[in-house]
Amino acid sequence: MSFDELRAELEQRQSASLYRRRRVLESAQGTEVQVDGRRYLAFCSNDYLGLANHPEVIRAMHEGAERFGVGGGASHLVNGHSAAHHALEEALAEFTGRERVLLFSTGYMANLGAINALLDKRDAVYQDRLNHASLLDAGLLSGARFQRYLHNDADSLAQKLERTSARRRLVVTDGVFSMDGDLADLPALSSVTRERGGWLMVDDAHGFGCLGRGGRGIVDHFGLGQDEVPVLVGTLGKAFGTAGAFVAGSDDLIETLIQFARTYIYTTSMPPAVAWATLASLRLLEREDWRRDRLASLIRRFRDGCSGLGLELMDSPTPIQPVLVGESDRALAISAALEEQGIFVTAIRPPTVPAGGARLRVTLSAEHNEEQVDRLLDALDGARGAAA
Repeated sequence: MSFDELRAELEQRQSASLYRRRRVLESAQGTEVQVDGRRYLAFCSNDYLGLANHPEVIRAMHEGAERFGVGGGASHLVNGHSAAHHALEEALAEFTGRERVLLFSTGYMANLGAINALLDKRDAVYQDRLNHASLLDAGLLSGARFQRYLHNDADSLAQKLERTSARRRLVVTDGVFSMDGDLADLPALSSVTRERGGWLMVDDAHGFGCLGRGGRGIVDHFGLGQDEVPVLVGTLGKAFGTAGAFVAGSDDLIETLIQFARTYIYTTSMPPAVAWATLASLRLLEREDWRRDRLASLIRRFRDGCSGLGLELMDSPTPIQPVLVGESDRALAISAALEEQGIFVTAIRPPTVPAGGARLRVTLSAEHNEEQVDRLLDALDGARGAAA
């Protein structure tokens, strides 16, 4: 195959209704946005608590830029580790109940860095079949023996763990699965993993802020700690409303990542103003429980409404509420019909989800209100008929 066939491959993807196009957001994140020159009511952001455009977070970003400048300037191990970064790491360690935290520039880099620092060809990694692409890529790149167990199935995992003599056994799962919205069965996964001498790593990108005491995430939601889940990953660009990611764990884990995680060592630190803004976001997240309460109420309202309309939803207690459609062309048609009614919800298609599993990934925010949710339900009812 030559590079001359790139155009043919693109055309093939387009004909299969799998082509992806970028849209231009011309406003701040919020429940109402402007995209490509038109105003929409939006239900597709991961800004679950409505903090991305919060005045206190914006003010902290300005203060951070004035105090620390705009750019990180260098990697953390040269002279890019600012007081803002250090303060955020300490605050997140206290928040998660872990010995230490290490900041990364993105969630993708946190997952790549952690898994590749811990594993090599002498080891084995076990991943849920529906894990995020960053986790799967990290496992494959590590060189460790790579296996996938059935989705959220501790028995399937146990069978695979028993068949290896690897030096290290790392079990990796999402906390909240980003396309289905369901929760990993962490108590069962942790028990099976510990019984067989392994470590459990949880990427709780979509759980932090929404689950657990004060938004401490899925590990707290299940009453587990550092012993049960030694490697905990969280992102800051979703419920926290800012950007970046972190790994939380023991002192030995964090020191290992500082020494061996290539995505930490060989990249410029996140802008310190972002870390300063995240400190403000963390304070809001902890003290304003009403955001989680309202979000839970809106989730119930949406699910009850979909049930009344006969719409098929995944079994999700989280802000991620996928409306299953099936075929990619139909998902695109329903999304387009919603846009005609001023509702912005993107269609999710393979390979992001399995073949035949195309869906509308509806996401709710604490900034939405009941009237907006009802408007979405009415629009969904009309759009499915228009796209039939």
